[in-house]
Amino acid sequence: MKKDLINQCGQLLIEKGLTIAFAESATAGRLASEFSLATDAGKFLQGGVVCYDARLKEYLLDVPAQQIKEFTPESPEVTRSITLGLSKLIDADIFIGVTGLTCPGGSEKPEKPVGTMFIHAVKNGKQLLASRIWFGGSQEAIVAATVDYVVRQLITLLSESDSVKI
Repeated sequence: MKKDLINQCGQLLIEKGLTIAFAESATAGRLASEFSLATDAGKFLQGGVVCYDARLKEYLLDVPAQQIKEFTPESPEVTRSITLGLSKLIDADIFIGVTGLTCPGGSEKPEKPVGTMFIHAVKNGKQLLASRIWFGGSQEAIVAATVDYVVRQLITLLSESDSVKI
């Protein structure tokens, strides 16, 4: 990931007067970490929650246990729920949630192989982004590609004047 993209995204957040927070499972805090290194991060980064274990999704972010059981911890439904749950814990404008499969041992199956990632973003309760995407490579490569994808999507959304107005 190029630091200039993170800085560009951070600058767009600052220009729009927006703050951001992350609920991260598969990326385990990597998004928040990368954003914390951006210029003037304190002006837009509110924080995040690492909820790698499904129980944390339930207890910290109010994801119903039945939802995890029915859809698996790595699913669009649970990703949406961790994103909305985060909005009850942290005061921010934009919330990003990420779940997925970066290595074997989760809920992978032929239709949801390792490398499948789910990203959800909301602003003021309205959905900005809901993605299911696949990245190949090592666990590190999948996480890095996910961070890159999220940053590029945010830049696009923040650059579109109508989609992320204050």
